[in-house]
Amino acid sequence: MHYSDGEEARLGDTVSIAGMHRGRVVACLDRSEYSSAFPADEWAYLAIGILVDTGFGGLVHYSQADDEQILLIVRDGTPQGMAD
Repeated sequence: MHYSDGEEARLGDTVSIAGMHRGRVVACLDRSEYSSAFPADEWAYLAIGILVDTGFGGLVHYSQADDEQILLIVRDGTPQGMAD
């Protein structure tokens, strides 16, 4: 899955959702990447998209970025636009 700005979603990303919420990607179903807290044997059945642990609604499954405006804020501790 790609975020609204075209960046590819990855495990551990911190994202902005609808410009007012934040969350952390805990599973990338398309890439078969899962955090230890959200293992594949429990979540792979969703098949596509990402799982985001949010402050506003707990765990949310997004099958595509068109569902909400989702933008990358930080990738693995590196703010977007600062990794080069």
